[in-house]
Amino acid sequence: MTRTLVTGATGTLGTALRPRLIAAGHTVRAASRSPPEETEEDLEWVALDLIEGTGIEPSLENIDVIIHAATAPQGDTAAVDVQGTKRLLEAAEAAGVENFLYPSIVGIDDIPFSYYEHKVAAETSIEDSDIPATIVRATQFHSFVAEMLGYVAKLPVWPLPTKIQLQPVDVGEVADGVVDHATLTPSGRTDPVGGPKIHSVGELAQTYRDARGSQRPIIRFPIPGKTVAGFRAGHATCPDYMVGTVTWKEWLAEQYAN
Repeated sequence: MTRTLVTGATGTLGTALRPRLIAAGHTVRAASRSPPEETEEDLEWVALDLIEGTGIEPSLENIDVIIHAATAPQGDTAAVDVQGTKRLLEAAEAAGVENFLYPSIVGIDDIPFSYYEHKVAAETSIEDSDIPATIVRATQFHSFVAEMLGYVAKLPVWPLPTKIQLQPVDVGEVADGVVDHATLTPSGRTDPVGGPKIHSVGELAQTYRDARGSQRPIIRFPIPGKTVAGFRAGHATCPDYMVGTVTWKEWLAEQYAN
């Protein structure tokens, strides 16, 4: 039975990973800065803080595989994604981990966004280390796109960069791909996991608006800069890897069925 540590186990991906790993026969140790008080009986929870460096060594005792899903897109990404990853790598090497699996994001090399730059730095640290590793990149989760659109949903008019290109994917399908590579044999860089279709933000917003029963107008609000230009050029998509099957419309229908 493979003994697997999941960092960021309370996050969007970590939450999807936990039951899938258990179903695949892994012994799962779930790590978070603040583990939940009520926990599942079939996994172990541990407290781990990558910024402070506390709890790292104990969390790695008798671990074969690390799935490093901890990330801080809206927090201190340098501290968590860069320095925290380095701390975890050092401890993993000392612990003799067989496979350091890192879920990452499609397009981070080509979009000059600080969070993405920190993800690239984390990938580089992983590949430069002596630990056998796997890197699985994916496109944006459906839930992330819905969260972004939710910020404008209450406005009388929705100003959006409608020409941006995204390829949203179901987090469960990404988790399935990660679990497939959570083995004692690392895979290096894998093929990315992309959603079933590429959409403009304008198209995504129209479908979201329909699912929410709104009639508020969507207007194009161009945003200057190289970051948005990278998204607009489609660098956050992987058209050759439309692995996911759950469409944006299907996901929305399930989320807002009531």
